[in-house]
Amino acid sequence: MAETWLKCTACKNPIPFGATHQVCSVSTCNRPRNPMVFCTVSCWDSHVADARHREAWAVEARAPSKAAWEADHASHPSPVMTAVPAAPVVRRIVGDSGPTGQPPASGSSGSSTTVNLADVVDRDMLVVVSKMKKYIKDRSGMSCADAVGDVLSEHLRAICDESIRAAGRAERKTVLERDVPRPPRR
Repeated sequence: MAETWLKCTACKNPIPFGATHQVCSVSTCNRPRNPMVFCTVSCWDSHVADARHREAWAVEARAPSKAAWEADHASHPSPVMTAVPAAPVVRRIVGDSGPTGQPPASGSSGSSTTVNLADVVDRDMLVVVSKMKKYIKDRSGMSCADAVGDVLSEHLRAICDESIRAAGRAERKTVLERDVPRPPRR
């Protein structure tokens, strides 16, 4: 077994058995399954900046001896990790159907699965209706029917679908602002 008890949470330097180290005074940093230990006060201080504790201080502690650590681990064995079978990779094809109007044949590319667009996208409102109504009222003084939000949501879905296709043509998995079609000039 190695002579290192744990590694410093901040700098990853080894903390040997029986050595002094620092721990955080905040209880959430001292959980038994994932203890945070620091080799120096400066390493602890770098942790405080990220953790955003209201009030914390470094507490000096001593690492257990190798014999004590082995005895503790012998009395509390860690649970055995069982292998979980990997889920099959499912490729979702979202968008228009094939050129014949029929969806592409499933299984044509091995693990590919065709998913109906209606199954993927829920029909929730994509527009903040109160803000839309306020914009129309402020811009023109007109009122706005509730059904306008549904129609605009459909337009947004169509724009999003076109953006997804543009990113796919560029072989990207991220839709960027350049993929979004620009509105027509008036």
